[in-house]
Amino acid sequence: MSTLSDRLLEAVGEDRRDAGIAFRAVYQPVGGQGGRIAPPTFSISEVEERSARREGRLPRPYIFEPRLVDGERCETVVVDQVPSQANRVEQALLAARDGGRVDLPLFELVMRREGVRLTSLDFPHRYADAYLRDSEIGGVRFDRSELGQQLRAASAVDVRPLFRREPYSLVFGAWDSHRKGRWPRFPRVYSSEMFGVHWLEGARQAGKVDPMNITGAIDDKTKAEGDWRFLPEGTKAKGGKPSEIGHGHIAPNPAPGGVTVREVRRQGWISLAGLERLRFGDASAEAATLARATLAALALAGDRLTFGRPSLWLRSGCDLTRVSETVAFEQDGGGWEPLEMSTAQVLAAFVELRDRAAAAGVVMDADVVSVSPTKQLAEAIRFAVRSAAAEGE
Repeated sequence: MSTLSDRLLEAVGEDRRDAGIAFRAVYQPVGGQGGRIAPPTFSISEVEERSARREGRLPRPYIFEPRLVDGERCETVVVDQVPSQANRVEQALLAARDGGRVDLPLFELVMRREGVRLTSLDFPHRYADAYLRDSEIGGVRFDRSELGQQLRAASAVDVRPLFRREPYSLVFGAWDSHRKGRWPRFPRVYSSEMFGVHWLEGARQAGKVDPMNITGAIDDKTKAEGDWRFLPEGTKAKGGKPSEIGHGHIAPNPAPGGVTVREVRRQGWISLAGLERLRFGDASAEAATLARATLAALALAGDRLTFGRPSLWLRSGCDLTRVSETVAFEQDGGGWEPLEMSTAQVLAAFVELRDRAAAAGVVMDADVVSVSPTKQLAEAIRFAVRSAAAEGE
């Protein structure tokens, strides 16, 4: 049997018979089938608001959509979208790097006094992000630095600068939409999403019971930690409610209460056709194949670090237990070849392929490059930190 590295090389080779690497998994809410989960919430449109009022129901902050599930039309609810899943994989890769499990190239912006650390695996727009644009390397604005200019030179026919320092842009996709000019778009080659099957909408009564049943009023409702004064009921003075600073009952109010689902499904994909589109300038065909296999291994490693566990926590109220999972090469004709491997084996394959690609002439770095925010960006970050602290008071 060939090694995982050899199988990935075969999968991205000129005579490939594989279409991609597919992930299919079934989860159930903790506690069993039919349990309640909290989907992501989205702003409610005026149309939905009016429709809910006409139907005498609460507005729905979730996304519901019909899908074909096992060949049949099924009503589903969005549990996690593609961009969110990509962010989870990026954070898993960062944790693996920080934990010493694998070496990966990083740009890193640190403001220690403010407790801020942002890396390549945090920047929303990856190599094209404004945090990089508005930073400096050794006192030189990023775009004018040697590394910055190398990244700006990446093109559809030569992605080697991104492969070297920002491979995540090639795996998860990136597009520079903020700088002037026309810049290449790099579509994602890895994608994943999750949805709930056969949902039933829930509701809850949001309220609070005060053990002392404090009533009356307060003379200052602006600062919970301030020297507010209690005003007994009947006092002729202007004041607010005790509930505004955390005391007293809060009457129950109807609120969205998540959904119950039969099960949650995940569908993921590593596109070998997408990898095939990547060009590596004048590098040899062997080096380009090794580089594509390295990116496939990076995407596979990120997926396994994130989803190769018996349970998954997405957000408060959305804790899931894995019921079943298949990882397989999907082949010409629709057949599947199951892929059995541990996360450690995938990480080892990534390192091996990366080193072989470097020996063939296409290098991926493994160090950290520190960047410093410009004066304007540092000021904006400090203001954001102060504002977040004030909101938490």
